[in-house]
This record gives sequence, structure tokens and C-alpha cells, in this order.
Amino acid sequence: MSKSDLDIAFQEAVQRVNEYTDPFPADTLLKLYAYYKKATNNYGKPSSRKPIINAFKTNALFQVQNISQKEAKKKYIELVNNYFLYRE
Repeated sequence: MSKSDLDIAFQEAVQRVNEYTDPFPADTLLKLYAYYKKATNNYGKPSSRKPIINAFKTNALFQVQNISQKEAKKKYIELVNNYFLYRE
């Protein structure tokens, strides 16, 4: 998959998640959050008003610290595709 193909697939996966109206399981949300932040090189601190949520988000980011931006995009796409596999 070329970089542009990967970027297109990543943006399509992001759009798919954003358009989905049902709630995601918490563990899936945390993975999506971490992969997205890593894939977009957005390293801002979590901004929830609840400290426990910020702690979970920080932990999720810590778990993906050693993967590349490209790998984060691939993992995000894979997670989205697997999540929706049996839901459509």
C-alpha cells in the first residue's frame, strides 16, 4: 500500500468512525484514540474533565509510543475494519 493509499484508507476509516452513532466499547475507543493520535502526530495532553479518563488515555498513548506513524495508521484501519466486520 503506497503512502497515498494508506492515507486515503486511514481517512476513510476515521470518517467511518465519526459517522457511527452507536457507542463503542471503552477498550476500542482507547485504542482508536491512541492510534489516531500517533498516526496524526498529535501529542497534546488528554483534555477530559475527568482525571481517570485522562489517565486511561495517557496509558493508551504510552502503549503505542514505540510504533511508527505508518504502523499506527495501519493498526487504526485494521481495528476499524475488524470492529465493523460483523456489525453491518
